[in-house]
Amino acid sequence: MFLKFFSELKRNNVPVSLKEFLTFLDALQHGLSNFDIEAFYYLARTILIKDEKNIDKFDQVFASTFDGVEQISIDDLFSSNKIPKEWIEKLAEKFLSQKEKDEIGALGGFEKLMEALKKIQL
Repeated sequence: MFLKFFSELKRNNVPVSLKEFLTFLDALQHGLSNFDIEAFYYLARTILIKDEKNIDKFDQVFASTFDGVEQISIDDLFSSNKIPKEWIEKLAEKFLSQKEKDEIGALGGFEKLMEALKKIQL
């Protein structure tokens, strides 16, 4: 998804360098916009746009690339072949306290928690 974003920016004549794109990916890896589409937008715009005359083109590319990303459900996330389940588990563990991890373990582990969440979502 991010490579498509980069290539679409280039295709639409937004002057973005590979170094800027790698800086953007590094910022994402360090959690600078976790699960917040608005923070993600401003992070991307801050790193990738050097001149305000390119903001409109950036906005168009951003909107077309990430349209609907907020509506992705847990089922869609798990049924996707693109995101390994282990990555999602590690991400969840990163944001849980030790007490929360122990509670999940007492429930039967991460898989049981996800099954319970799926039932609630329905």
